[in-house]
Amino acid sequence: MPKTLQTLVIEHVDPELDGGRYPIKRIVGENLNVTADVFKEGHDTIGAVIRYKALGQKDWSETLMNHVDNDRWAGSFPLPENTRYLYSVGAYVKSFETWRIELTKKHGVLSDLSSELLEGEAQVKEAMTRAKGPDKSELKLWLEKWKSASDQETRIAIALDPIVATLVDQHEKRAAWSVYEKELEVIVDRERARYGAWYEIFPRSEGTVPGKGGTFKDCEQRLPAIRDMGFDVLYLTPIHPIGETNRKGRNNSLKANPGDPGSPWAIGSRHGGHDAIEPALGTLEDFDHFQQAVRSHGMEVAIDFAINATPDHPYVTQHPEWFKQRPDGTIKFAENPPKKYEDIYGFDFYTEAWQGIWQEMKRVLLFWIEHGVKIFRVDNPHTKPVIFWEWLIREIQLAHPDVLFLAEAFTRPKMMRVLAKAGYTQSYTYFTWRNSKGEMTEYLTELTRTQMQDYFRPNFFANTPDILPEILQQGGRPAFKFRLVLAATLSPTYGIYNSYELCENTAIPGTEEYQDSEKYEIRHWDWDRPGNIRDYITRINQIRRDHSALHAFTNLHFYPSDNDHILFYGKMNADKSDILLFAINMDPYTIQEARLRIPIEECGIGAQDTYQLHELIQDYRHQVVGGDYTIRLDPNNEPAAIFALRRRTRRESDFDYFM
Repeated sequence: MPKTLQTLVIEHVDPELDGGRYPIKRIVGENLNVTADVFKEGHDTIGAVIRYKALGQKDWSETLMNHVDNDRWAGSFPLPENTRYLYSVGAYVKSFETWRIELTKKHGVLSDLSSELLEGEAQVKEAMTRAKGPDKSELKLWLEKWKSASDQETRIAIALDPIVATLVDQHEKRAAWSVYEKELEVIVDRERARYGAWYEIFPRSEGTVPGKGGTFKDCEQRLPAIRDMGFDVLYLTPIHPIGETNRKGRNNSLKANPGDPGSPWAIGSRHGGHDAIEPALGTLEDFDHFQQAVRSHGMEVAIDFAINATPDHPYVTQHPEWFKQRPDGTIKFAENPPKKYEDIYGFDFYTEAWQGIWQEMKRVLLFWIEHGVKIFRVDNPHTKPVIFWEWLIREIQLAHPDVLFLAEAFTRPKMMRVLAKAGYTQSYTYFTWRNSKGEMTEYLTELTRTQMQDYFRPNFFANTPDILPEILQQGGRPAFKFRLVLAATLSPTYGIYNSYELCENTAIPGTEEYQDSEKYEIRHWDWDRPGNIRDYITRINQIRRDHSALHAFTNLHFYPSDNDHILFYGKMNADKSDILLFAINMDPYTIQEARLRIPIEECGIGAQDTYQLHELIQDYRHQVVGGDYTIRLDPNNEPAAIFALRRRTRRESDFDYFM
């Protein structure tokens, strides 16, 4: 037998992720739209509210829901703070409104409604006892009018007055009050969780002297150039001491030559571990100064968080129980099949000492947060237990809600999705391997039109130190250009690994690995190398900043193009004040032509109206009437077109002195 009588049915609440098991995600300043089925037996009039509060807050706030149709109710509530909120749905019988409807039906059918009027009078009295201030005084006046009325018709008119109905509705006791059985959670992140352009570097390759590695001070010299290209986040590969035992040589060779720096992901040496700085880069004070310099240029730093340890890491001697021991007593090196990492050990997350690993990783993150780091790119999270990440991210964000986590998880779809559900702010994606119009349309539709939109935020990296896609290897400069436009306009968050602007595409034959990869050696780049697309990247990032439609994700729509090599899509604001259309030639070798169907109806344009298409990359304009538009894209000239659609051209009536 239930402890309380909650007779209203509340079900199919949306958004609700996996039955409330995981939180959804939103951004500060948004409203969370909530819908639910709410109904009960009989014919009582009901009301519904969204209940919400910041996590840790005592009292619930409420906002009214509106009936849509077929027992479906909808409402929204604001998300003003970077924190976590709880929300649920409550419902109740509106007793006075139910009575008013019954009175209306009986009026004109029954001659004597004195008993019904006594019921209504009692309800007004009850509401008056609960009201305060002006509302109480006003209800008292209405009640006196009711009582002093000389005839039934006058009392009925008073009872049915909408002012009385509103006052009573606000203060009457909620009959049959029922609350949805679950308290759902929403993570409200800062804006950088949704929008930003990332630029990845190996700090040691930022030096200017051949044969000598770069330092944080050298990195500071590059900041103006990175800023001027329009990037928001500067992501550093691991900055910790690199081990010497089993150090990798160039191109991942098993033997390092003298002077080979090793892989930055091989963390730990006699100089320290995860809370130390590789001495060749500088000191912790140098890093702090570098961070300040990055912020002064309007960017922020993201660092790599890799749970790896070399045989030289202090953890190995201090906590051997944290690593998987072979029967012969040796420690097993790490693997992420088919890749092998002979220079690092993997942690044993199933050791009896697992709690020590968890607490230490939390301590490491807090250490870097104290030094100003607010973004962590996490290496291979899919090789650690999901429950660990759920705990760790929650622990960190409860104390530091502005901290963001990017999952570098090129893994199976279900694992990728559950890591996002477990708390990862953003995730790497399959974008790198979506090369055809059909593949891209299908993948982006999945990300924007399924429940993934509530928890999975993509970060479209066009390349990474691990992945030089075949399309870039084979398609050359045209491919680098159109893949950049795709990444930067399909997703509000995207990134490139440095040397992308140089169209660097020499791979180890038969692989997606860079030849002479920075993962294993220090490179010195000529940033002015002929054929670079630095200015092109700058222009695309400026377009992103100028157009708020590109700061959202679920506003993406695909539109008809009669050529399978030309992808046509658009983004617009809710009020249609910013409308962008994109045509991309995904064939880097051949001129392609297509007839596009401009979504004029969706843009609020009539079939005979004139509108303007302003191409933003090459800066030309066309006046257009109707929905058909033909485009020709030469990959060796410009493989992409970005149009700002302007719905109205000026007429003589717009002239200031028109009479």
